Amino acid sequence: MFTDEALDCVSVASVWRKSQQSERETRACQTRAVHSAEAEVQTGTTTVACTQTEPLDRTTERILQQNPGDPEPPGLKDFLLRAEEAVSGELVRNSRSHAFDGFQVNWDERSEQISRLHLLKHPVAQDKSLHVTSVSWSCTGSVVACGYGRIDDGDWRTESSYVCTWNLDRRGLDAKQADVVIDVPTAVTALCCHPCQPALIAGGLYSGEVLVWDFSRSQDLVLAQTGMSVNSHREPVYQVAWVPLQKKGEFGLVSACSGGRVLLWTLDSEQSSLVLSAAYALVPQQVPHGSDVRFKARGSSSSVGVTSLSLSPWDGDTFLVGSEGGLLLRCSFCAQTPAAVAPDDHGLTLRAPAVFSFRPCSGPIHSVHCSPFHRNLFVSAGTDGLVYVHSLLQVNPLVSLRVSDSYVFQVQWSPSRPLVLAAATGQGEVQIFDLSRRSQRAAASISQDTVGGAATCLDFNGQNPRLLAVGHTDGTVAVWQLSADLTEQKPRESSQLEQIANQVAE
Repeated sequence: MFTDEALDCVSVASVWRKSQQSERETRACQTRAVHSAEAEVQTGTTTVACTQTEPLDRTTERILQQNPGDPEPPGLKDFLLRAEEAVSGELVRNSRSHAFDGFQVNWDERSEQISRLHLLKHPVAQDKSLHVTSVSWSCTGSVVACGYGRIDDGDWRTESSYVCTWNLDRRGLDAKQADVVIDVPTAVTALCCHPCQPALIAGGLYSGEVLVWDFSRSQDLVLAQTGMSVNSHREPVYQVAWVPLQKKGEFGLVSACSGGRVLLWTLDSEQSSLVLSAAYALVPQQVPHGSDVRFKARGSSSSVGVTSLSLSPWDGDTFLVGSEGGLLLRCSFCAQTPAAVAPDDHGLTLRAPAVFSFRPCSGPIHSVHCSPFHRNLFVSAGTDGLVYVHSLLQVNPLVSLRVSDSYVFQVQWSPSRPLVLAAATGQGEVQIFDLSRRSQRAAASISQDTVGGAATCLDFNGQNPRLLAVGHTDGTVAVWQLSADLTEQKPRESSQLEQIANQVAE
């Protein structure tokens, strides 16, 4: 019924599409090329400075501009002839006057308060709980040096320590980072800067060794050392000091130890060694009369352990010694009496230097210091908490000052005021006394913020007496600026000091 059939395709062309294609047009446009440029500007730094002098009056200007050939200003020659005799007479009288002896001009701004300028610390030493055992200023007054050790119990012989320095005049001073740090194999017990060469510092160690460091070197700062030889100390060295030699400008080094030996060294920088030039021994049997009888009862092998020493600035032959047992002695470098000790391996004969004995104290004497303003006065301090003012000519002290209920570790005269002294105490305070006052109480008290720490050492700045460095058991060194009242010398102060020296001790 139905069958397949193939038919041709039928197509119908689109009239609309053809009409649209015929009307299509193509258009194009393009902008001009865009030009870009970069430019930079920078301002310059300018500084404007100007100075102006005071206007001169016409007469002065004519005098300054006068030519040698011009006539002299009227009346000038007559005035100079009239005034010359009177002015010359006053100048001659002033040259003979002693009114300003010891007076030092202070160009700094006057301050009425005590303030702390720096709190210096070495974190590594603090982490090891080391104490500051000694501080010393350089001869320029710019650098402060400190030695670390211990004043309490511990294995001092094997525990290493440090010597650190800070230059307070250096820009960018970091109080928490020392400029120079020297590793020392054992505890540092004494430190002293050279009086003329700012790069040299002498130190004494708990092991008995004495060293001299040269901080101008870039490597191997040890300039000289005694080593552990037969001539060196065998006990802790508690004091080192530079002593002038006979040749002008040269200095030796004196050291004292708890074994009763006081040794005088000369510096041989070429051989990097300290050469022993004189040796002294303090034994109870040769202590002058007037000392405590308990020292005389000991055997001949006993020694007077030296804990402090001070050189007289007035007499190069005299030095003072304080001992562990409370003895206070005046000694002489020129002593010729052989010491009553058994022969040892020293190359030199030990001599007995003691020539005078003062009234002993009840405990160790930690510090003695000669007055820089009077040849016969010195101070001492120790474990009894008192500071004594002594005369070299009398056995008993002239003045006693109650400083602390604890130990007094160091006492020192002010380098600018004859009647002022400072004492570092075991309670952490520094007591400053003014002997010109009627009251014997401290004129000022300086205390650290830390609780329970002791002030172990102090040192006045010889170039800037307003600065006082204080070392503490917490491992810090505080630099204090003192008030003008404590540093500027007052009228008749030297005469008051003379009155104290001339009084008779009770």
